[in-house]
Amino acid sequence: MQRRTFIKSSSLTVISISAFGGLNWNGKNFEGDNATTTDILGPFYRPGAPLRSNLRLPKSNGAPIVLRGIIFKEDGKTPINNALVEIWHCDEQEVYDNASDDYNYRAAQKTKADGKYTFKSILPVPYKADPNDEASWRPAHIHMRVSVPDQQDLITQIYFKGGKYVETDKWSSSPGAVNRILPVSKSSSGESEIVFNVVMAKEFPLDPKVYARITGLYQLQDNMNVEFLKNDDLLFMKQNGWLRASLKYIGNNSFVGGIGYPKVVFELLKDGNVKVVIERTADITYTGTKFLKYEQ
Repeated sequence: MQRRTFIKSSSLTVISISAFGGLNWNGKNFEGDNATTTDILGPFYRPGAPLRSNLRLPKSNGAPIVLRGIIFKEDGKTPINNALVEIWHCDEQEVYDNASDDYNYRAAQKTKADGKYTFKSILPVPYKADPNDEASWRPAHIHMRVSVPDQQDLITQIYFKGGKYVETDKWSSSPGAVNRILPVSKSSSGESEIVFNVVMAKEFPLDPKVYARITGLYQLQDNMNVEFLKNDDLLFMKQNGWLRASLKYIGNNSFVGGIGYPKVVFELLKDGNVKVVIERTADITYTGTKFLKYEQ
């Protein structure tokens, strides 16, 4: 094999492996992990969904499905007890329940020693994120958050094989989503089911005192305001009353969103204030400072 061809083939192998997880060089070869990949939080997450396994509504004409799986530790083999699994999705009319006390098509449950979870719901449908933009159609998907002490909280989304817009959507068509595009198959009882096993990642903790300094309201340019809130081991970014992004800590006072954006870096200033740099995309960056100085 020619050297150029070998390099090209090797590069493709690395890319295909990295779509399933991370890669580390141990001095001899690449080692890949199989942690479940993250996705965007989306604008419709509501904390506090009721603990229940059945989300179906009596008068719904949506297609019934069962979503089930197992939550594993980072070894991909050990089930996790008492993991909190939250899911949310739109209804058959393309609508999310963002306000009612019923939390329609939103639910949570805790795993037992076998790490298993099961939700009964309906198959969500595609929807247009911007009514005036035909390019904003999102494929049908289910959002999921998994929270486990001493493991990195997971925010992700599940898509469906053969689904409309899966190949054109910015997030479902990204390499990191390849293992989250799942078939809808028939169970032994004849029900339509989706099986999604989750492998958690190790937590990279940040000193609580630093969280105390960086959380709060920030004034950005163009009179924009952004609030950062700590929730378990995630940092939520809130704007105009909506939770816009979930960020995980990656070291050096830096955080990153589910698909690599936004990237957020905090600088702890000598006068007690805090500066933030928010890279929303590769081309759009905002900077600002906290409204109030940190009280020692």
